[in-house]
Amino acid sequence: MCGIVGVVSNAPVNQLIYDALLLLQHRGQDAAGIVTQQDRKFFMHKAKGMVRDVFRTRNMRALPGASGLGQVRYPTAGNAFSEEEAQPFYVNAPFGVALVHNGNLTNAQALRAELYSTDHRHINTESDSEVLLNVLAHELEKATRGAKLGPDEVFAAVAGVHRRVRGSYAVIAHIAGRGMLAFRDPFGIRPLSFGRAPDGGVMVASESVALEGTGYAPERDLAPGEAIYVTLDGALHAHPCAERAQLSPCIFEYVYLARPDSVLDGISVYQARLNLGETLAKRVVSTVPPDEIDVVIPVPESSRPSATELARLLGKPYREGFVKNRYVGRTFIMPGQAVRKKSVRQKLNAIASEFAGRNVLLVDDSIVRGTTSQEIVQMAREAGARKVYLASAAPPVRFPNVYGIDMPTKEELVAHGRTEEEVRRIVGADALIYQDVEAMKRAIGALNPAVQGFDASCFDGVYVTGDITDGDIARMNQQRVKTGEDDEDASRLTLPNATTA
Repeated sequence: MCGIVGVVSNAPVNQLIYDALLLLQHRGQDAAGIVTQQDRKFFMHKAKGMVRDVFRTRNMRALPGASGLGQVRYPTAGNAFSEEEAQPFYVNAPFGVALVHNGNLTNAQALRAELYSTDHRHINTESDSEVLLNVLAHELEKATRGAKLGPDEVFAAVAGVHRRVRGSYAVIAHIAGRGMLAFRDPFGIRPLSFGRAPDGGVMVASESVALEGTGYAPERDLAPGEAIYVTLDGALHAHPCAERAQLSPCIFEYVYLARPDSVLDGISVYQARLNLGETLAKRVVSTVPPDEIDVVIPVPESSRPSATELARLLGKPYREGFVKNRYVGRTFIMPGQAVRKKSVRQKLNAIASEFAGRNVLLVDDSIVRGTTSQEIVQMAREAGARKVYLASAAPPVRFPNVYGIDMPTKEELVAHGRTEEEVRRIVGADALIYQDVEAMKRAIGALNPAVQGFDASCFDGVYVTGDITDGDIARMNQQRVKTGEDDEDASRLTLPNATTA
């Protein structure tokens, strides 16, 4: 999961891209980068860290031009501590192409070998995004042999990318002196939308909140397999480039990853989470009699909409029982499991008066490893709760994700190979209530009938691309992001309820 943005404007875009990246900061906190274009020249600055730390005044002044792109990085493959793997990436031939990518290629290893042996292109990092850039560059070169670069050639190149690349990818690229290209994989797994400014500028971004927050009116989401090409004068061309496309977005975007004020593929993230609370309420009633629940308390932040709706339907008080310290880094940044466990207490503190003498229903968005859930249940007990029930707005996470969310291996997932009762004993709750997989899909899918399905692979083990084997998962686990600080703890997922969280 990363956040990406690209702009073609009539005015300098450095501050605009910076502001958009701040709005997408939740999608990646490991590194940030911006590239701008002026007079067919690219100007780039990227480094590890948060947006506010990476870009100083001197860096912003060195990013001139009326078009550009940026990324906030959440690494899922490669080396998290390599400055070279921060994006954007750049190649100088053909034309000069800079690119940012959100997603994960599942055939990156095979493509890397193919690029070297057949296409004679060099990959200098472990990043699958550099692989994708070189595939795009090669296809652009093929499409323009004996021809000028225009929309038809650009779309032919994207079609070539779709034929070769597997996995999830939302991409924005700039072609020096020509324009901006954006496209989604044939399943639309990772989100991408575009909008316009009153002056005719065009912005493409991972979430609608980045458009709205910078004065761009959202126009629509890119369709799966679709590409748009925006020339530097603002003319927009769109074309479907995949032979077979179906809209199957990642359901985890709605459960946790996206901001609640975003709309992805026509679905309000906030409303999706309210709907999850409604379906979860039915599960709770079948497990714990409502008269045994005194209060509903969310685990900040993503679970709040689900918790409020659940409390309303149960007729129970909704209370904020945990206060979050916003000045502590996300738990997934912590280098080791012992440090990560300690950081849960640094991030959250219980308000004892909301727990003392009560039967408390805690609501979280999901449970991954279970260690954070265990810690939070214990915090509730220490604050005086008589009984602690735990409800998850998402179903049990039983399978690895291969499309850009760095889930732990299946052996590290608390629900893998265990019954719900076994998980309940591990986290220490008096009752554990999970969302139902099919109910989750119906609750979210009902908000847009045009969505043909979801990738819910971490819950149901069904990978929408249809080409993932156990061998592929084992190989990708070996290629998971290298932290350089803790080889035993490579997962960087930030779910607030598991330490991966």
